[in-house]
Amino acid sequence: MLTPVILSGGSGTRLWPLSRELYPKQLLSLVGKGTMLQETLARLEGIELAEGVGKPVVVCNENHRFLVAEQLREVCVESQAILLEPFGRNTAPAVAVAALVASGVGGASQGDPVLLVLPADHVIRNVKAFQAAVLAGHDAALKGSLVTFGIVPHKPETGFGYIRRGAGPGPAYTVRQFVEKPDRQTAQRYVDSGDYFWNSGMFMFRASAYLGELLAYAPAIHAACSAAILAAKHDLDFTRLPTREFGDCPSDSIDYAVMEQTTNAVVVPLDAGWSDVGSWSALHDAIPGDEFDNVKIGDVLAVDSEGCYLQSTSRLVATVGLKDHVVIETKDAVLVAPKDRVQDVKLLVNELKKQGRYETSLHRQVYRPWGSYDSIDSGERFQVKRLVVKPGATLSLQLHHHRAEHWVVVSGTARITRGEEVFLLEENQSTYIPVGAKHRIENPGKIPLHVIEVQSGTYLGEDDIVRFEDKYGREGQTG
Repeated sequence: MLTPVILSGGSGTRLWPLSRELYPKQLLSLVGKGTMLQETLARLEGIELAEGVGKPVVVCNENHRFLVAEQLREVCVESQAILLEPFGRNTAPAVAVAALVASGVGGASQGDPVLLVLPADHVIRNVKAFQAAVLAGHDAALKGSLVTFGIVPHKPETGFGYIRRGAGPGPAYTVRQFVEKPDRQTAQRYVDSGDYFWNSGMFMFRASAYLGELLAYAPAIHAACSAAILAAKHDLDFTRLPTREFGDCPSDSIDYAVMEQTTNAVVVPLDAGWSDVGSWSALHDAIPGDEFDNVKIGDVLAVDSEGCYLQSTSRLVATVGLKDHVVIETKDAVLVAPKDRVQDVKLLVNELKKQGRYETSLHRQVYRPWGSYDSIDSGERFQVKRLVVKPGATLSLQLHHHRAEHWVVVSGTARITRGEEVFLLEENQSTYIPVGAKHRIENPGKIPLHVIEVQSGTYLGEDDIVRFEDKYGREGQTG
């Protein structure tokens, strides 16, 4: 059985302001109709293996858990497990915990599946070429090899590490050398030789093969991940890795911990229109532009502009005489940068963090397991939000010590709990929740419930929440 392992733990800060810590790029629709996570799952459909493709194991940050689960539900994908990391420890531990779960450690025996490890934030235009490479890699993995997929380079890229292949007929070649990011002259020499590939970060191997090499070359990672899986707790649809045991795990990439150490590594060339979408310029290259090489998304007007990536999410973006620039508009931030400086967006995000700005982690519209809220306006002692509650969803039973709330139903039907009262509100009806009163909103209907919430009080922070009941397992948490 082929078991996909989907790594969805990144934060994608180089695509700020669209990608943020609590809503990173793999959960966004950047290329294609689905999100990058959903597109990653979709390209598994049609892989023709006799034993078939099993349910995926998804590894993600625990702060993204409800978004990940909802996106799987939207495309009707049932996971074998969704593993929640309390904090990132790089790819070697992430693959290790997935391999342990897929092989049955801590649960029912699953045998020794072949794992296909895929980051959730890659673009692949030619799905058939990708699937052909997977089949070639599967044959090598069955024989005990640790397979990496090397991207056939079409230009001298200095932002990637390279893999040098050994001799042989293919399609799986022995790995002769892993090479760090080169300068441009060296990268050109690599491309001209035909023996070097970009390191894609995609892998395939038997669970036992990876765990065996991890034990040999990075035993501390193996021990910490084994302890974490044995101590893991099941929470709704999730498997929570414990903070103490997983915190003891060294942070290292699968390349450094295993692939550069093992003698069993092979590389399968992949020429499938691949991109890791690591910057705004890379995203510009991944999407076909207009006759002036402008990529325009949303409400955009470009006059005498060329070579630009222009995106609007909530209002008109207009440019005149702009060349080779990126302009990204969201509800609460606008980025303007030359394309040759987009790698420095990460420096901008670091500066925002130093200033304590929320824009590094949250959008104005915040997603919750029950739906979302959008902070429309705020000022001294007041805040206005638009709540969207999904059909059948329920906010927690809670109270606030410092604020009162006024609710107006815009559309749909709300079931309101206020103290000991339970009643329905229809469109254009409203109610008031005084400070200190237990309260809850439920959507008993079959269409989304839209509510305008006006908060007033001395303190309006999200941490002024005392939860008494919560169907999503968030008692004692804020948000």
